[in-house]
Amino acid sequence: MDAADWDIVKSTPLFGAMASQTAQALVGNAVPRHYEKGVTLFMQGEPADAFFIVLDGWVKIYRTTPDGLEVVLHVFKSGETFAEAAIFLGGRYPASGETAAPSRLLRVDGAAFRTRIEERPVLAMSMLASASYQLKFLVEQIEQIKVRSAPQRIADFMVRMTQVRNGPAVIELPFEKGLIANRLGMKPESFSRALAQLRAYGVTVERGTVSIADVRSLLSFVEYAPDDDA
Repeated sequence: MDAADWDIVKSTPLFGAMASQTAQALVGNAVPRHYEKGVTLFMQGEPADAFFIVLDGWVKIYRTTPDGLEVVLHVFKSGETFAEAAIFLGGRYPASGETAAPSRLLRVDGAAFRTRIEERPVLAMSMLASASYQLKFLVEQIEQIKVRSAPQRIADFMVRMTQVRNGPAVIELPFEKGLIANRLGMKPESFSRALAQLRAYGVTVERGTVSIADVRSLLSFVEYAPDDDA
């Protein structure tokens, strides 16, 4: 891995508090790999033999209900890790993982990682930091679904995709709208209606390109708009 890759690894909650030498020892000789969109990384119920670090791209974690419905639990981006808890809890993946866009991932062997942690129990604190980060995100996600309207949730998602905080911005949706809808806890038809409502707040969508007339105005809408049942 090059220096930029190591910067990403060190930015994750799991490895952020470690010295670089310790992080390198835990990752071992893992080599980044490119994946096309739609590649299955693991399936729900399979033995959990590895976890992943996202260097670039997007990965969705989902569960399949008994009637075949796919429920997206989370979509991970660059600078995040996923499936690390599974290598310690029960030894099987509780959900499935699939690339939602062309991605570059680092696969870390679970058995070797467990061995190194057993040799240095203090490193378990980093595992707790990672678990706490993901728990915080899940709590925030539940809060958004309960408190914010559908248009607000979409607007928040869009604002998080840009560093701009004042004036116009143009972003590219990272994956298809159906997955975004699932990720934000709404049905595709509700997503379409809510997206249409955002035109009044200066948001236009052309295929996968989103134009925001004024990010600050959209931020105000995210924080202060009344609830909507859309």
